[in-house]
Amino acid sequence: MNLEMKIVSSLEKCFWNDLPEDKPEKTKFYMFLNERLSFQVMYRSDDTRHDIRRWNPVSVSGALAPYAKLRIVNNVLNMFPTYNTLPGGEFIKTEPGAYPDMIRPFIYPNAVSLPGNQTHAIWVDVELPEGFAAGEYDLSIAITEKDETLGEVTANVTVVGAELPKQKLVHTEWFYTDCIANHYHVKAFSEKHWKLIESFMKTAVKNGINMILTPLFTPELDTYVGGERLTTQLADIELVEEGKFAFGFEKLHRWIDMALACGVEYFEIPHFFTQWGAKAAPKIVVKVNGRKVKYFGWDTPSTGDAYVNFLDQFIPAILAEFKKRGLDHKCYFHVSDEPGLRILEHYKTCKEIIGKHLEGYPIIDALSEYEFYSMGAIERPAPNTRNAMTFVENGVPNLWVYHCGGGLAGVADRSISMPLWRTRILGVQLYLYNIEGFLHWGYNFYNSCHSRAQLDPFGYPDGGYFTPSGDCFLVYPGMDGNAWESMRLNALREAVDDMRALSLYEEKFGREAAEKLLLEDVVGPLTFKEYPQDRAFLINLREKIAKAFL
Repeated sequence: MNLEMKIVSSLEKCFWNDLPEDKPEKTKFYMFLNERLSFQVMYRSDDTRHDIRRWNPVSVSGALAPYAKLRIVNNVLNMFPTYNTLPGGEFIKTEPGAYPDMIRPFIYPNAVSLPGNQTHAIWVDVELPEGFAAGEYDLSIAITEKDETLGEVTANVTVVGAELPKQKLVHTEWFYTDCIANHYHVKAFSEKHWKLIESFMKTAVKNGINMILTPLFTPELDTYVGGERLTTQLADIELVEEGKFAFGFEKLHRWIDMALACGVEYFEIPHFFTQWGAKAAPKIVVKVNGRKVKYFGWDTPSTGDAYVNFLDQFIPAILAEFKKRGLDHKCYFHVSDEPGLRILEHYKTCKEIIGKHLEGYPIIDALSEYEFYSMGAIERPAPNTRNAMTFVENGVPNLWVYHCGGGLAGVADRSISMPLWRTRILGVQLYLYNIEGFLHWGYNFYNSCHSRAQLDPFGYPDGGYFTPSGDCFLVYPGMDGNAWESMRLNALREAVDDMRALSLYEEKFGREAAEKLLLEDVVGPLTFKEYPQDRAFLINLREKIAKAFL
């Protein structure tokens, strides 16, 4: 049996029918003391035997072996790679099939199977302990059979004696506690649910997501009109007399404690009004005469007296709880997602309803019409990256951006069918234009369009043909109760680290020098739609920054 092995970068996607010679080898890496280095070992066997009892051990050796974590890159079913109307050249492939994406634990501990004439990959992460010495180190990965080494590869890693600065970007990927409960068939906020939430939250923070959607009431996001999602409400609310409410926040404080322990820095309060129009109140459950009932919802006008009266009591109560923890200025608030000019005046009214309680606190909303912003309705818009340059060119301060749609023409995005450099390029764009925050609607959305059905994300990474595969979520709900990462989540984490590396360079050499370094290999402009179309640009940029600190 012949086994081919090759080290490739974390930006490669190794399809089952790729040959090792199709991918550029990369064995030399640089890492800062406090970052996570990732690369892959692709392997392909010509053995056509099929022995279900045979698993080949994988071993690591070398000075970095104690700090290496190995996992498997799994193929997933991708039946909706992209829209037919988009240029095919922006994607690795556009036809349905098996695509590498999920990064999961080994099926059998520290061993792989070697199916004949198929290419697969081992994912390697290296994280160093405090006090680790700078220098050059080797890490070898071998696959064996009995006492025979079938193949072995070695990476050389230069550990740079400097640390990346703290992340400046405020980064949220909307976090759905209801999807976790639904997938694992557990009761909302049961002990099992809390444990699962913690796992998903830890994985988010580990990958550069530092703001968490906090369901004081059930977020009304992606819910069809008249429909509802599983109640996941942290606030206990009771009607004590007509028009007067009492609040309990025991679950909220447990959430805060857990989030802080996981490393969360910011808390995102769900939208106070329904999506795409702010017509109604979100679902809010209230105890009335000892029984919990849906008190507000689709039949509650957003600007009606009853809901306004509730918000006049609820928002000050929320702020008081966060103030107790010294976290009120770590909170971000929303009115309604993606309002348009047709509801400008109504949006202003809704914003005034909550804004009178939120003076000095950031209110952000996804908003892609510059004219809407120019009318003074919102101070912190988050335009889609397709439209972001208009906001940049007009000098909008405290700018956020988002992307969605699974790979609309030209922009960085996270479709499974995209090359990973097109996901990771976002970091240098955010750095260059001093973007304050980034949001996306799908950290773990496991529903169909408008949440009409709950789906198995392993079979429907497109939300049931809702949006091209990859837009709905970044993590898979592992059978072990842990959030399993995707290659796309790793690329986004590397994008954040690219920003941190540029910030480190800026601290030493100045902003002008950092921008010059960033742009020196760019032909033409670098915008949210125009950028280098290859993996080498990002790899070379990071190596240049690393060498500046050797």
